[in-house]
Amino acid sequence: MSSREQLGRSQRWVVKIGSALLTSDGHGLNKEGIAGWVAQMARLCDRGTELVLVSSGAVAEGMTRLGWNKRPNALHELQAAAAVGQMGLVQTWESAFHAHGRHTAQVLVTHDDLSNRRRYLNARSTLRTLVGLGVVPVINENDTVVTDEIRFGDNDTLGALVANLVDADLLVILTDQAGLFDKDPRHNPDAQLIPEAQACDERLDAMVGGAGALGRGGMITKLRAARLAARSGAATLIAPGRTEGALDRIAAGEDIGTLLLPDREREAARKQWIAGHLQMKGRLVLDAGAVRVLREQGRSLLPVGVKAVEGEFHRGEMVACIDETGREVARGLANYGADDTRRIMGQPSSRVLELLGFQGEPELIHRDDLVIL
Repeated sequence: MSSREQLGRSQRWVVKIGSALLTSDGHGLNKEGIAGWVAQMARLCDRGTELVLVSSGAVAEGMTRLGWNKRPNALHELQAAAAVGQMGLVQTWESAFHAHGRHTAQVLVTHDDLSNRRRYLNARSTLRTLVGLGVVPVINENDTVVTDEIRFGDNDTLGALVANLVDADLLVILTDQAGLFDKDPRHNPDAQLIPEAQACDERLDAMVGGAGALGRGGMITKLRAARLAARSGAATLIAPGRTEGALDRIAAGEDIGTLLLPDREREAARKQWIAGHLQMKGRLVLDAGAVRVLREQGRSLLPVGVKAVEGEFHRGEMVACIDETGREVARGLANYGADDTRRIMGQPSSRVLELLGFQGEPELIHRDDLVIL
């Protein structure tokens, strides 16, 4: 059985649909398209697939309802548009699924909800309960209250985090493109579709383009989402949402879109949660030896390997570990605050008591609280 056929028969899917598809490129909700996708998702549910839907479109729908032709820049206007648009969006999904005898549940989240360990576990439990009951959760970022500093950035990233959250087998990103191309097809007529690749293949980075006018995401966000979803062992399929029966074809194992496969084993849930953090409280600059030990041996980060400390953070907060070129190589939960870290950086763990006046942990970040990127 091919990888496509195996994924088509997988048990738990997260389906993300973007703004350009849901709103007919900004001209009101695409109710005909929504009805078609829901009919296909209902068939998936009928055959036993557990389904979670990540829906964009609140801001775009709000713009239409308010008569705005151009996406505003002011935060309060974006939040107002999201509040207005969310009403129409959730009503449309509920009505469409109800026609197939399915219930939906609205779930609005912020980055803070998933960065807080307790709320993360609560969300995980709720979503698993909903899909177990045959209900389709409809998830969106709570644009009404978030700011740029605490947003996910795009719903592709949110979809990947939800895939981690519910241990999905497959993340399907429906887009207005045929998939991932080796160059931007909008400007290169000879661009070739990439049918399948490893999500972490670095050669893909040079092939992604920018975002459209309505959404915040582009192919680069979809590639990042695939890499994040891969941490929980999920494959990602970037597929053309306007193609007739796209979800049915995926379920049938057909070659459609771009399949990005995980090239690592499923990580523990705690490490998935760590990897999913988007907001770092500070950065640790590591020497070459520390980078090598982390990458090749999977060991804890010791103070001796740290050359510099950037930002202010407290014990237990998330920090990024970067090499001397500025590239992030890992992230994790610090055992010491920024001030104490500055006192012990570059020193052997045996000097912690002498330098700080108390005996703390020998590791600056324990390997159980550390994720290699």
